[in-house]
Order: sequence, then C-alpha cells, then structure tokens
Amino acid sequence: MKVLVLGPGGREHAIIAALLRDPAVTEVHSAPGNAGIAAVVPTHAIDANSPEEATALAERLDADLIVVGPEAPLVAGVADALREAGFPVFGPNADAAQLEGSKAFAKEIMAEANVPTAMARVAHDAATVRDCLDAFGAPYVVKDDGLAAGKGVVVTQDRDEALAHAQSCFDAGSSVVIEEFLDGPEVSLFVICDGQRTVPLSPAQDFKRIHDDDEGPNTGGMGAYTPLPWLPEDFTEEVVRRVAQPTVDVMADRGTPFVGVLYCGLALTRRGIRVIEFNARFGDPETQAVLARLKTPLGQLLLAAAQGELDGRESLRWDLRTAVDVVMAAENYPGTPRKGDEISGLEEAEALEGVSVMHAGTRRERSLSGTTSVVTSGGRVLAVVALGEDLDDARSRAYKGVEKIDWKGAQYRRDIAQKAAAGQIQVPTL
Repeated sequence: MKVLVLGPGGREHAIIAALLRDPAVTEVHSAPGNAGIAAVVPTHAIDANSPEEATALAERLDADLIVVGPEAPLVAGVADALREAGFPVFGPNADAAQLEGSKAFAKEIMAEANVPTAMARVAHDAATVRDCLDAFGAPYVVKDDGLAAGKGVVVTQDRDEALAHAQSCFDAGSSVVIEEFLDGPEVSLFVICDGQRTVPLSPAQDFKRIHDDDEGPNTGGMGAYTPLPWLPEDFTEEVVRRVAQPTVDVMADRGTPFVGVLYCGLALTRRGIRVIEFNARFGDPETQAVLARLKTPLGQLLLAAAQGELDGRESLRWDLRTAVDVVMAAENYPGTPRKGDEISGLEEAEALEGVSVMHAGTRRERSLSGTTSVVTSGGRVLAVVALGEDLDDARSRAYKGVEKIDWKGAQYRRDIAQKAAAGQIQVPTL
C-alpha cells in the first residue's frame, strides 16, 4: 500500500511514524512535510490546501490511500476532489468538515443528534454578545465560529476581554458562539469513522494554555498524555453511544456521511459528559501520544474507514505503556513566533530509550559553507514523545528528551501530566 499524507505538522509526522510500522504499508509520501518528516519519507512541495495540486500529486504517485491531516484542506474540499478522481481518502468532504469549520453548524448537528453539550447562542453583533454574556455569566466562553487553528477560543473572567475577542472575530468577517462554561476536566477522544460505523481510539488529555498551571493565552496545545487513569471505566463506550455514533448517524441521514476522524473534545461535568467541540481531524498534540501506543496497523485501519469497511466491533491493540508528549514552542508563541533559529540536540534526544521527536514547525536550511541544519519555522516546533511504565516514568523520559534540545527562545510547559501523575484530577459528581 502506497500512502500519501497531506499536511506539514507534528500530527502528520506522528501519522507517518505509525504508518511506517504497518507491514502492509510499502511506501509513504508527504506533502509538504517538514524537516523531521523529510528525514524518513519523500516530501513534495505543493500547496496541500489546493484540491488541484493535491489531486495531481496523488495521480503522479498512483497512491492507494490519501490521508488529509489538517482542517484547512478538508474545509477547502481537497478530500472531495481526490474522491472524485477515484482515490480512497481518509478525511471528510467539505460539507461534513463543517463540523469543525462552523461551530454553529456543529451545535445544530448536536441538537439534532441529541448530543449533550453546553448551552450556546450564535452572535453576529456586539449587542447580542453583551446579552449572551449577561445570560451565561462568568467565566465567559467566546468562540470564533470559523477555523482558528485551536486559538479562536477565549475563556475569561474579564467581560471586557470577552467583548474584545468577539469584536476581533467580527472585524475579521466571522461570527461568534457564546457558551456556558463547563466545569470539570477535559478529555479528547478520536473516533475513526467510515460514514456509518465508528471505532474509538484511546482517550487523551491535552494542555491548551501556554504556561504552567494553565496560565496565559490558549495555544494549539502544549502537550498531552494517554491513557487517563482517572477516567470512569465505561467512559469511551458512553462517548461512542451518546456522542460519536449519533453524530455519524445524523450526518449520514443528511446525505453528508462523515469519513475520517471525529475529534470529540469533552468535559466531564457534574451533570455528566458534555461536548465542548468537534474537530474533523486528528488533534495535535494528542495524536503524538495516542499513535505512539497504537499497535493495530494504522494504514489498514484508515484504508478500511476510507472504503466504508470498518468493523465497528473491532478491538484495537495498544501498547500497555503510558505516553506523554511535551511541545517545545518558538519564542513569542502563540503571538508572532520567532523563526529561523538553529535547533541543537535532536539526535541526542532521539537516542534516549523510549523517546521520539515529532517535528512540527521545522525546516532544513543550507549554509553558505554547504552544511545543513534544522531550524525553527513555526510556532509549535517539536513534540518530544516518551513511552514509560507509568505517568511518572513517561514524564521523566519526555523531559529528559526536552532537556537535550535547545534553540534561542525555546519555551515549554514543565507540568504536562503532573497533576494526573500525582492523582490530583477529580471527576466531579452531583
């Protein structure tokens, strides 16, 4: 099986690393990839958001499966064009990708599927925003209705900050969704879908704020871990039964079957499970941790989904160890990140037992003398992933890897999975 993976980031690097472990996968290509991906598979410098360029590359490679990584090409209709050209595609079409492309649409689907979620209202002007903020009260939750790469949400006690975020969304031509605040720990669950059937992966928890103790602005995610020892035993089954399968059923009934990953962002509240958001692709940085533990061959699983042939009763096989990943970000992230700084210590980190480094914002640069180096080229630069016997062991290994790597202004959180390792996460009850 020859697989083409579209996308440039850490999620795609993790997908490719897992595909290379599948004995049925004979060849993997990436477009456009990054420095880490280019070290293991051929990369192709195309615009992955262009349906025409993606289709032309797939035809040139004669690919057996195309995996669309990020949300932007999905919403842009890349999967539609590839399917029309006859390729099996893992990733929803543009209509189905509106589950992520529009939070208002996602709320509409949740209501139709009777999926438990936060109360919400859509606002198109400041006056409506003020009314909604007063109605829901603090903490205020204001979400850009469109795609914002994980950074379009503001959760704040400051009403003026909430109003300012809404206005910035309006100024950019978008609307906003105002929600009630959901208490309780958050969980990410990826569910593989073939348009009818669903197969869940291992739940994970990520860390969205830039600084320790969940301080500072939201980011695309600064680290993650899996499995979650504090989860109720029947958690995954309940999410599939109450959230994922009803959503897939409604999408199929509407004539827009969902094929790909339904990312369920969830809160475990005093009133039970509530959906915070849906995404239409693997989440980053949870993917790096989740796929590090997956033993079931990924290529065969994704091809079955793409061809509508999932066995909904399938039980996936997992490494019994715990996975933790720590994201290393560039200076000034999540604002305007500094780029072009040379990264040192990558080989030393990779040499550590149980440690791997997934690249996100990196590129290879050639100096005037002809030598090459890996430099930063984005906000989130790397994710250092470690497998350990338990959370303490995995955390220790991950941070030993982080300590080997350096560049000017590198920043990372030092508390990824710390509370879980200390047994300090509690699921609220009535």
